[in-house]
Amino acid sequence: MIRFLPAALAAALLAAPLAAYAADTTPREPYGIALEGFAYPYPVHLLPVVNDGEQLSMAYMDVAPQQPNGRTVVLLHGRNFPSSYWAPVIKMLSEAGFRVVVPDQIGFGKSSKPQGELHFDTLARNTIALLDHLKIDKAEVVAHSLGGMLGVRIARAYPDRVAHLILTAPIGLEDYRLYVPPTPTEKMIESEDKLTAEGYRKQLQTNYAIKLPPDAITPFIDARFNIKGSPDYPRWLRAFVSSGQMIYREPVAHEVVLITEPTLFIMGADDHNAPGRPNAPEALRAKMGQNAELAKAFAAKMPNARAEVIPDTGHLVFLEAPEKYRELVLGFLGR
Repeated sequence: MIRFLPAALAAALLAAPLAAYAADTTPREPYGIALEGFAYPYPVHLLPVVNDGEQLSMAYMDVAPQQPNGRTVVLLHGRNFPSSYWAPVIKMLSEAGFRVVVPDQIGFGKSSKPQGELHFDTLARNTIALLDHLKIDKAEVVAHSLGGMLGVRIARAYPDRVAHLILTAPIGLEDYRLYVPPTPTEKMIESEDKLTAEGYRKQLQTNYAIKLPPDAITPFIDARFNIKGSPDYPRWLRAFVSSGQMIYREPVAHEVVLITEPTLFIMGADDHNAPGRPNAPEALRAKMGQNAELAKAFAAKMPNARAEVIPDTGHLVFLEAPEKYRELVLGFLGR
């Protein structure tokens, strides 16, 4: 069972910081493209959905608290991470009395990889269909990275279903089309297919300014590269690239200030992640990824929002600064 507990990992793994790199060169037992073989921290259920005429399955965890407070939190994952990485947050919220629903969006994790393109509007409808299936009228939405863009779309399209919105290191606070020229899908597929596990590790550490021991990052490497041995890998790869095109083609930055639900941005001060930056003209790259400043500027324009910036923290805020994250989230949700 894979759990991400930063304090314990730091104590146990810092003594051998190079161990993770050896794992990059060892033979990989293939996972299925629905991450068969990759353990999640809680039981996984499947919800049938139809997207663009295609029959698909949406995977999700549904974790009940021991002492329910009558409220539900929905966690929305990022692009490069299986929803299992929410494990410490699920534990934190369930201990505080919240029911916690954790979907893998279609195209990600243990959910189906569609033949068609991914769209935020479709993912939003799927998420609402999951809430309907579970008979949840209104939920607290806590989102990370790409999930932040989806959270914005859900809050805008279904405001009556969202009680509070917490955007954790969201991407999409700028319109990347203003900086990055369009890239053909086939070129993106070729580039992603050439990426090695070691290159991916460096990419995560560089783009996300991760402040975690190397072994804490290894499950993310495994979740991506063990899939390469699957005969369905080309379909997984196309879905993964489609998610990148979705980020580029369907900006939400223009909608953020229109959100009326209580909103909290939790940003890592060192997080300057900006999808597509390497493809931008060199003169524009430095202007991209000023995420903490963007969040503060948005919050100042919104009717019911604030931004908190955690020092010495990168993109994986809830894993890198768990105690501060707990304080901010539970405080905002009224605990």
